[in-house]
Amino acid sequence: MKFTRRTAMQLTGAAVAAPALLKANDALASSGSVKVFAWQDYVQPNIAEKFEADTGIKLELTTFGSNDEAESTVRANGGKGFDVVFPSITNAAGYLDDSGESYFAAVPADVKIDNVIPSFVRDSATLGGQFKGQQILLPFDWGTEGMTLNRGKLDIADGDLSFGDLFRPEAKGAAAFRQKSAIMGVGLYLDATGEVPSNRMLDVYKSEDDARRVWGAVAKYMLEHKENFGAFWNNATEATAAFKEAGCIIGQTWDTTGLLLNREDSNYVYRAPKEGIITWLDSFGMLKGAENKEQAVAFMNFMLQPEVGGMFANNTGYNSAVAGAADFASDEFKAQFNEVYTPDVLGNMWWWQADTPFFAPVRNEIVEIITNA
Repeated sequence: MKFTRRTAMQLTGAAVAAPALLKANDALASSGSVKVFAWQDYVQPNIAEKFEADTGIKLELTTFGSNDEAESTVRANGGKGFDVVFPSITNAAGYLDDSGESYFAAVPADVKIDNVIPSFVRDSATLGGQFKGQQILLPFDWGTEGMTLNRGKLDIADGDLSFGDLFRPEAKGAAAFRQKSAIMGVGLYLDATGEVPSNRMLDVYKSEDDARRVWGAVAKYMLEHKENFGAFWNNATEATAAFKEAGCIIGQTWDTTGLLLNREDSNYVYRAPKEGIITWLDSFGMLKGAENKEQAVAFMNFMLQPEVGGMFANNTGYNSAVAGAADFASDEFKAQFNEVYTPDVLGNMWWWQADTPFFAPVRNEIVEIITNA
């Protein structure tokens, strides 16, 4: 199996790799190199080779397979040993030293921040991209959970599609759910209708009482409509099987599920619900302890080029946060991107927030109730 960011995040219960303690001389870098710490599939050979050819800077790449591994490695080395790191933006709080200061520096003025999709920079401020009023992390790539629909069986126009359509009578026994995500999507629908006010599901991050109030009401609604449950899924294989084997005609899925199904059968489409498409965001930034600051800026600006963003999208299947990157991706990727991610959709993303201490335990309780219904 190809190891990607997504497969890494699917490995639950696995032991986190021990921090990679750096030798003292590893922290020393020549003026012609840059040390990068990234997800395992982010800086593939074609990108690394192009960077070195274009800039003359040697790329020293170290990879990680989980946010926990990345955070523990940076903390164990006191924020030194790397120049540029690629954390999920919602994990920014995991990169604080003992005094409560971030290991990340403010984004240097000569980094081409304007190359990033403006709404992403705007929204990143509350997700972890800013620290004490300064931008420390820039959006790098993203993916979504929206709706996959078989229009041959259930024809709903793009502008009308809603998370609430999972419970249409026509979808009885034929809707696919990832429980931990569905309680967010259904919650967005119930908030939009006024049935379960939740400040667009941000209340579940506010306090444990609010999380239980909102998710309890969402679970009650879902159980009252459990006749629509067609299949539960927890990974990409199960999501695809929900449609191809279990007969589902609609479901809340990852983008890759719907887009790959569409390549096999044009009846399947992946679209954003009108309540807002659920989105994760990864980022990158320069550490305060970077030894090669000029080279780090050069690397960041290289990665912020639309052409390189297109290469990244082709390599990984993830969406670059660089404006215009899709124009440099493959024709198939570009066509699907432009079809799904219209300007209206890009301006109405619903971002996963940074976890609060009570978030995961309460969510797991609610997921268990739904699963065992």
